[in-house]
Amino acid sequence: MSKRSLGHRSLVALVLSAVTFTGVQGAAPASAAPAPGGAPTHSTVSRIENEAARSIATSLTDPVLRSRIRTAALSFDEVDPAALAARTGTLTGKALGSRLRDADRRIAQAKGLDGTAGSLLRVRLGADSMREALSRGAEPLVVAASSDDDDATVTAYDARGRAHTLDARRAPGRPVYVVDIDESKAVSAGLEVLREAFRQQNPSAPRLGAQQASAGWWATKVDSVRLSDDKEPWVKGDAEVFSLVTGFGLDGKVRVDTVDMPYLNTDGTTYHPNQIVVNWSTYKYNLADIVMMEDDGDTNYKALAQALTAALLTIADQGTYIPLVNAVLDALPESWWTDDPDYVESWYTLAQGSSGRLDGASGNGWMSVSPYFVQEF
Repeated sequence: MSKRSLGHRSLVALVLSAVTFTGVQGAAPASAAPAPGGAPTHSTVSRIENEAARSIATSLTDPVLRSRIRTAALSFDEVDPAALAARTGTLTGKALGSRLRDADRRIAQAKGLDGTAGSLLRVRLGADSMREALSRGAEPLVVAASSDDDDATVTAYDARGRAHTLDARRAPGRPVYVVDIDESKAVSAGLEVLREAFRQQNPSAPRLGAQQASAGWWATKVDSVRLSDDKEPWVKGDAEVFSLVTGFGLDGKVRVDTVDMPYLNTDGTTYHPNQIVVNWSTYKYNLADIVMMEDDGDTNYKALAQALTAALLTIADQGTYIPLVNAVLDALPESWWTDDPDYVESWYTLAQGSSGRLDGASGNGWMSVSPYFVQEF
């Protein structure tokens, strides 16, 4: 379940410039970006997912494939449909596997991953309430995961390729397979794309932890975190939540560190991650900002790097701390705030000594933090 869209702005492709942009704990940012001709990338990804959903649906006339997908959907949270289809050994299965591998390649291209992510498409059962009917042999429908929180209906396909309109807010009694993207895998691959792009643009920038004191370094640790509850389509899967930690690096340039928060997949739940979010040894001033976002799948990682670096490059070190939350949000044009990526929450002026509960600026969540000293062995 994704977190929510708060009506801020998303990303546009700008000229890639030099700013420190490194990772904390293997995270990854995400954003949508314009495709050639001005059409947003999310249209391309959603269209490919919809094509894949219809292909899977019409392939369910193959009894071997139908049985294997049913077994997999009942046994696992999600499965790789291309690999599953290829292993059936039937002509229908092999043909479907070929089409889905092509879809994976096109999705990777649209997301700016240069084919580094491998298979991204996944299939899962839409809701636990559908298990009994699927186990009894009820004929399933297939639908692409919704890319918009505001969708009232979604289109699903049956084995004859016929379209069925479903309520996006209320799970049907009939079993439905949902075609989605493995966001954890995409985010991991996207981070590598970002890191490499910024290393090439600013090779002399200090890397995370490069100038730590020999005895260790001070950090800020998230002890607990909670986001407000919201109602979202059953057809949407877990979102990949990440935070952008911004401040001035030791070289006087704006730096943005990314922090992955994959555990934040249910609103209204308090999590206790004990996760480090800021390494203070890499910052010039004793203040930093945090912008929390989530990615629902329609993301171009190269465009994210381009937009952020171009926007933040204009901010110069004036010998004092400058809040950067607004600069990050202002890099996100109105035309791109559909559903992906969503702004979730932000925190201003986090200091090394900050502790206790910190409410977010938008009132959509809070986190409890504490100073933590990372000591060398």
